[in-house]
Amino acid sequence: MIQKANDKSPVDGDQKRSTRTTTRRDVLLAGTAAFAGLSLNGLSKSPTARAESGTRSNVLLIVTDQQHAGMMSCAGNRWLNTPAMDGLASRGVRFERAYCGNPVCVPSRFSMMTGTLPSRIGMDRNGPASFPVTDSILQNSLGYVFRRAGYQTVYGGKVHLPGTKGKGVEAYGFDVLTGDEREGLAQACEQFFEQDHERPFLLVASFINPHDICYMAIDAYTKARNKPLMYPKSDRERECMAEALQLPSGVSRKEFFDNLCPPIPDNFEIPEYEPPAARDTDWRDFRQYVQENWSEQDWRMHRWAYARLTERVDTLIGRVLDGLRRSGLAENTTVVLTSDHGDMDAAHRMEHKSMPYEEATHVPFIVSCPGTTRRGYVDRDHLVSTGLDIIPTLCDFAGIPTPGELAGRSVKLLTASPDTRFSWRENLVVENEGSRVLVSRRYKYAVYDHGEPREMLVDLESDKGEMNNLAVKPRYADLLARHRRWLRDWYDENGEKLDKKYVVI
Repeated sequence: MIQKANDKSPVDGDQKRSTRTTTRRDVLLAGTAAFAGLSLNGLSKSPTARAESGTRSNVLLIVTDQQHAGMMSCAGNRWLNTPAMDGLASRGVRFERAYCGNPVCVPSRFSMMTGTLPSRIGMDRNGPASFPVTDSILQNSLGYVFRRAGYQTVYGGKVHLPGTKGKGVEAYGFDVLTGDEREGLAQACEQFFEQDHERPFLLVASFINPHDICYMAIDAYTKARNKPLMYPKSDRERECMAEALQLPSGVSRKEFFDNLCPPIPDNFEIPEYEPPAARDTDWRDFRQYVQENWSEQDWRMHRWAYARLTERVDTLIGRVLDGLRRSGLAENTTVVLTSDHGDMDAAHRMEHKSMPYEEATHVPFIVSCPGTTRRGYVDRDHLVSTGLDIIPTLCDFAGIPTPGELAGRSVKLLTASPDTRFSWRENLVVENEGSRVLVSRRYKYAVYDHGEPREMLVDLESDKGEMNNLAVKPRYADLLARHRRWLRDWYDENGEKLDKKYVVI
């Protein structure tokens, strides 16, 4: 049974609830472990009757974990195959300039669920679930916004949110579909679509992979140092990691590395003028170990396994999207796919996340709504903040007013028209532990809270690998000063506070 949260919003005030219905056909689900006890209603209606009965769009938000924007074959990556994500992109719009709010799990997910940058609550790194979140922020969180508008709000998979006070995702206005983050989540979503719903729904499907890639470096370090395993959750993470590291059957090691394994990236080396603080923040022992000890083949195997784990989650996403189509709901459902952050994927001799570099901050963002979004369009121009823009975007597609307190913007108009003359932001902010980042139309500026140099400025057009730090070159002083000012202005204009340690005059 879906675990019910309190139906009352944490805010007062009446909002008109929808009485329109979107129905599903019944299926027998008894005995399913991942969805045990789910109650179903009556007899089914035909797919045609379902499509005609509901005019408000259902919403499906799919979130992966630790997938950078380049980890899709539709993004030009020839070292993996992601047919489900590619298919979704072919039916909608893929944004190539989407950035997370913070390149680690908890603050990024907080930002997506609240439309608020994590510094609002003093958070810039992973922290405990008891981290305080104000009632005013929860009032405008994704689940409650949609619940007040009459939607059934359901969440399955990884949560990892602050301020839950023991309630889990229910604190953000959702009922719990399942706590499974893998195959059980895909199955639960398939079964959810087959229900008979009296209201339109918002379903969040939050998958764990390709996050299992974390364990490759962690386990290499602990094995080399004869230490006990770090971060033991269950055997499943390491089973998936071991499967991802397997070579194809019948292929010799030489043939594998000659033809099948991804090469090291062009930006494998450390930038000459990289701020030293880049390797002080979240620089745990295992990260130092692999930087100093992994061979080129080790790094390539990391990239191989990362691709296989991404393919694993793509298969599960395919099951969810197939279930949506089988149930007759696809034509009346807006689907958005993104990830909480990326992985360094051997760039600058790093793996894991928590860095201001593109591999950690630049994430997939695909929006598909039949009859509204252009099919197969790639937006390469507009800067999207998944932390700020998801709530306004989903509200816009659902016809729900966006809370006025939120600073984000809906991308709906950008998905519907080839006209790029819409007024849109010129820059956006990404936060991180020990640094703040401003991405402008061409450049990216990062400022750290200590060290020398403290700043890094790169030209993303001519230096996609972020190897050349313009901040240390006198001829770029004016450009550097502009980005310093734009960072301060962004916080001022959006009613946020920029800590003094990130202000350089």
